[in-house]
Amino acid sequence: MHVLAIGCHPDDLEIGCGGTLAKLAGQGHKVTMVHVANGDKGHKVILPEQLSALREGEAQAAGALIGAEVISLGIPDLSVKADDDGLIAKLVEVIRQTKPDYIITHPPEDYMKDHMEVSRAVFDASFAATVPHYSRDKGSSATGSPAPIFYMDTLAGVGFLPTEYVDISEVIDTKLAMNERHQSQIKWLYEHDGIDFLDFVRTVSKFRGLQCGAAYAEGFVACQAWPRLTTRRLLP
Repeated sequence: MHVLAIGCHPDDLEIGCGGTLAKLAGQGHKVTMVHVANGDKGHKVILPEQLSALREGEAQAAGALIGAEVISLGIPDLSVKADDDGLIAKLVEVIRQTKPDYIITHPPEDYMKDHMEVSRAVFDASFAATVPHYSRDKGSSATGSPAPIFYMDTLAGVGFLPTEYVDISEVIDTKLAMNERHQSQIKWLYEHDGIDFLDFVRTVSKFRGLQCGAAYAEGFVACQAWPRLTTRRLLP
């Protein structure tokens, strides 16, 4: 299978579904990781232009740990808008090029607007990708039926009740290593907010594991929209 994971900022996928992506890659599936925003405003000291380049390198390093392709759409933080035709066209092109068996992205409700805008944009783009006469400028062909979508956890799991779980016990160290590559965020959160973010990520994974009888797990909710539903188990 080919799994397309689309997050907002360069570390969001590692936090929300890094273990699942590591497990998929370990099983031989192709994984593509896309971050919509460039993370340029995610620091109190480092200036945006310098930070965006730094965070792109961190994202590439994290993806390399599991052999994933990493794509940045380069939109500045706090400027992500689901009704931006340019963003939809970029996402459509990625979806048409990768032709994913399913997509993982943010849930419709989360702790910040950029995440929620990405969720809506992915839903809209995954449908637009199936329309033959939409955005043919780059010559890509339309996909078939809209890809199933799985929504990953919110930050800290607030307000999110999973309907499906993935046991990531065997790859928890890989998930943490992927997150550790994002040093601009790990150091900033510790130095300025006193948050040990790797412990934060491990704790949420352990909490989800307690819910489903695993040492560590990640939780998901399937998008309930026709014709994206299937009887097949797609998550690993």
